[in-house]
Amino acid sequence: MEKRTDSNLYTILFAIVMVIIVGTLLAFSDGALKPTINENKRIEKQQNILYAMGINENEDGDVIFVGKDKIADEFSKYIKKQLVIQGDKIEEDDKAYLIDIKKEQTIGKKDPSKRRLPVFIGEKDGKTIYIVPVRGKGLWDAIWGYVAMDSQMVVQGVYFDHKGETPGLGANIKQRFFMDDFAGEHTMKNGVFKGISAIKGNADPKNEDKTDNEVDALAGATITSSGVSAMLKSELKLYVPYFKNLKTN
Repeated sequence: MEKRTDSNLYTILFAIVMVIIVGTLLAFSDGALKPTINENKRIEKQQNILYAMGINENEDGDVIFVGKDKIADEFSKYIKKQLVIQGDKIEEDDKAYLIDIKKEQTIGKKDPSKRRLPVFIGEKDGKTIYIVPVRGKGLWDAIWGYVAMDSQMVVQGVYFDHKGETPGLGANIKQRFFMDDFAGEHTMKNGVFKGISAIKGNADPKNEDKTDNEVDALAGATITSSGVSAMLKSELKLYVPYFKNLKTN
């Protein structure tokens, strides 16, 4: 005689009940944790933006962000305005830092005029700094960051991060010895946008020439370095019209 628990109907009903229970628990957990997740995203993005413009607590070669307990105050202190560029429109938006760059890139592939481009205008030591987000592809997965520039698109600082680059190799894009090299680098040459390339065998290993549009690539991470180069060229190029307009106003 077949046990009731051995029947196909019992198995199906049990599976349905378990799916409902697990789904309910996951939905509840997501709802309960969402405020915390969103707050952590806010903190991380604000820390990264400030880091790029040189507002951090670095010491002894380590990357140290502004503390979570004071990031909101520091962000308000140094970031004077947040803008969103969309086609020919430029609007202020104090939540521009929350824009999902990955989604905007997807939108931009279908219709570039629909993509939203955030710009964060900061002031440090009496100087106006423009910080923009960038996102690209490394060896294994996504790479991203923020680039701080002056009105001539000369880099003032950067912050890079990654999802799955190789530790000790491509993952070094978020180390200071690589990021610090970008400070002072020009993205333009003779009025034409060139970007910045991370070049293996760069003829300027001490990085003394800031007008060659090059920095040294990471040792043993050629593809990740190329990804950084491609990311900076493709993403920063989108902001050239905005910076050219600054010069005429």
